[in-house]
Amino acid sequence: MTTDFSSLNLRDEITKAITDLGYSEPTPIQAGMIPLMLTGVDVIGQAQTGTGKTAAFALPILHNFQRQKNPQALVLAPTRELALQVADSMIEYGKHLNVRVLAVYGGQPYSPQINSLKRGVDIVVGTPGRLNDLLERGVLVLNEIKTVVLDEADEMLNMGFIEEVEKILAMTPPERQTSLFSATMPARIRTLANRFMRDPQSVTVKRSTLTTPHIEQRYYLVHDNDKINALTRLFEIEPIHSALIFARTRAETGQLANELVIRGIPAEAIHGDLDQNARERVLGRFRANQLKVLVATDVAARGLDIDDISHVFNFHLPDDAEVYVHRIGRTGRAGKAGIAISLISPREKRRMREVEALTKQVVTKMELPTPADIIKHRESQTVENLKIWLGRGRFKRELEMVQELIEAGHDVVNIAAAAIKIARADEKQRPIAEVSDVKADFSRRTEREFGRGAPKGSRRGESAGKRDFGTGKREFGKSRRDAHEEGMVRLKINKGKAHSIRPNDIVGQIAFHANIPGYTIGKIRIEDRITFVDIPEDSVDQVIKHSGNYKIGKEKFSVVKA
Repeated sequence: MTTDFSSLNLRDEITKAITDLGYSEPTPIQAGMIPLMLTGVDVIGQAQTGTGKTAAFALPILHNFQRQKNPQALVLAPTRELALQVADSMIEYGKHLNVRVLAVYGGQPYSPQINSLKRGVDIVVGTPGRLNDLLERGVLVLNEIKTVVLDEADEMLNMGFIEEVEKILAMTPPERQTSLFSATMPARIRTLANRFMRDPQSVTVKRSTLTTPHIEQRYYLVHDNDKINALTRLFEIEPIHSALIFARTRAETGQLANELVIRGIPAEAIHGDLDQNARERVLGRFRANQLKVLVATDVAARGLDIDDISHVFNFHLPDDAEVYVHRIGRTGRAGKAGIAISLISPREKRRMREVEALTKQVVTKMELPTPADIIKHRESQTVENLKIWLGRGRFKRELEMVQELIEAGHDVVNIAAAAIKIARADEKQRPIAEVSDVKADFSRRTEREFGRGAPKGSRRGESAGKRDFGTGKREFGKSRRDAHEEGMVRLKINKGKAHSIRPNDIVGQIAFHANIPGYTIGKIRIEDRITFVDIPEDSVDQVIKHSGNYKIGKEKFSVVKA
């Protein structure tokens, strides 16, 4: 086994760059992948986020770098956050080679990306949708590609991008080297590998430990639309020194951080759109305890070097149980105790069972603190603070003020009570957030519809898919086309079962092109030749505006009001 980077015989410019970054010993995935990729063979790497996958493919690409007219390497990533992070890393590793790296992704103007491609780019990192758009415009040329990397292939499958990935691969030279990275290997990914890879070599990295005994794990069962209120209640009670909250998307991190700030909790979002300087400033404030909470995506949390996190929160459970393990491993470090809390909706209970099966540990179900619990806690905190100040005795001027009030005829007990009343005035600005009960019959119905006991004739992909497609209130049994949730508007898609449309396609395409969080998309009803989908009222115009961009494979589909 390789024990240090020097024994990999990489170019001096690369060795210097990684030494400057403080790296000396490759991670297991790097030690396994780099020597294989240097030989030019196709490689499949199975490892989780945070194991050093980017360097595992970036360093061999840079080692073989030679300036040419068109791009020589192409990296496909499922999200803009990951595309940006991979591009930044490749620039860092290749800084002594003056390598030109371009990240392309949706939601940004085309002109800067097109202009960069026309000036000349060595390595392109992008999301499937934008890459296909640039190919159709004729500004991205792939005929000189030497290496293609599919990063987090299973996530691209979950987001409905595999058809677009296949289209891109078909436009690259057949003699290219292909590297595929995936945390899991579902059948569709294996089919993709069999079709586009030549006798691939495999490198699999397993976690040596799944969880730590220093982490207390628990979960709270709440409706999706009550999760922020539930989080607020927990922040009232929990002894939080510093917390890391995992959200799904860049947009969700910002929304959640803003909600917490409004509720008096110092929080900031960290995501792939932040440049390195902004990222370091946020982390600096967090380490200096100027911030109590960081809200991050899984991708943006990669490389966070913070050891003193008291709490990790899963605002939603991740699709992959091993990602859960990686998330909660951010707390309970260096022998300290840590707490991992998950807020799960009834439809996420199946995924919680997957977590328990993987870790071979039971995650404790807890009840949210009641308003009475919170009031009692607030009062006890007031009393404890009073005891602390009474012990310190540093209130000379305040004693003089009390004496003046006594001389004016006020009772000392009433003076104390009035002082406490004033001290607690801010509590009126913090009303206790309301959280609705999760009824047992709703939970059982969700288990039946989304688990193994789905009604006869229902498609598992429509009712029990791995991704969480809505807000936890979808009812597939209803036949009325106008039966949608409060605050949602029903839209119609001109494709249905006859066109092999799937919920993955709808959520992936709308979330990506319209730039809205996938979890906000509501009920999806697929009929023979049309499909109905519920969209939040404030996102309708944005979704319809991008109607011309949505595709299933090569076929576009339109979205209009139903």
